[in-house]
Amino acid sequence: MKKKIVFMGTPDYATIIFDKLIKSDNYEVLALFSQPDKKVGRKQILTAPHIKQYCIDNNLDLPIFQPDKLKNNNEIKEELEKLSPDFIIVAAYGQILPKEILNIAPCINLHASILPKYRGASPIQESILNDDKYTGVTAMFMEEGLDSGDILAIEYLKLQNNMLVDEVFDKLSYLAANLTITTLDNFEKINPKKQNSTEVSHCSKIKKENGLIDFDNAKQLYLKYKAYCYWPGIFLSTGLKIKEIELIDEDSSNKEGEILEINKDFTIIGCKSGKIKISKVQPPSKKVMNIADYLRGKRLEVGNTLN
Repeated sequence: MKKKIVFMGTPDYATIIFDKLIKSDNYEVLALFSQPDKKVGRKQILTAPHIKQYCIDNNLDLPIFQPDKLKNNNEIKEELEKLSPDFIIVAAYGQILPKEILNIAPCINLHASILPKYRGASPIQESILNDDKYTGVTAMFMEEGLDSGDILAIEYLKLQNNMLVDEVFDKLSYLAANLTITTLDNFEKINPKKQNSTEVSHCSKIKKENGLIDFDNAKQLYLKYKAYCYWPGIFLSTGLKIKEIELIDEDSSNKEGEILEINKDFTIIGCKSGKIKISKVQPPSKKVMNIADYLRGKRLEVGNTLN
């Protein structure tokens, strides 16, 4: 007999896990909970969350709930009780589950970090910013605290030097999907482990201003690029977006932002500590362009400062 699942998730990370459960022979997904549709872009077009769009594109016939809030929401509580799931699986849903829902069925969260490290909203970006050698996914029981429940299982991912945030998201999504099935298949045999409270760290929701950079430290600038290139991107105080960069060195001493070398496809920029290679930039309200073309248009030469 198939185990019954209610799934709660919103972005593509959750969709990969959801897809694995939908296609599983051992589990039946009864319903999906996702964040409400949001207005996106300059035209403010009402857009469905990634996971809801997946359901529409694949003609999935299952109820989709998009409540603004779960807490003190008796209607949602009653709907969940009627569904009577064996498990509630949560992945990047975007809301903390209140006690009245946690009591309905075992709630398992697939959190994209090696807990207790990086509890909170942006664990993947935080692991990249901190230049961690490994990240991973933790399957954990949910409780009223933020990502503080007992650990059921962990899968690890080695972070390569050139991995950007979207690639890490993608790899962790598939790890999480497999870990979900493994955790559910072996649920009765798992001995949950308490998180070590002395190792707890937190990360907050990313804001647009987090992408602001300067040319102080080349390594930190490169880590910001890897963590934020998907969103919000990295940009100078002038609004110039830096779209493609490589780290040249970490140790040389230079004048901040000095143009050290200009080539046809890239330029070398000095930082107080280290140097970076920039290939593409995007001026405010314009398209992405080759940096050599941008410098020519601004009449900037070797020895000038990029701004």
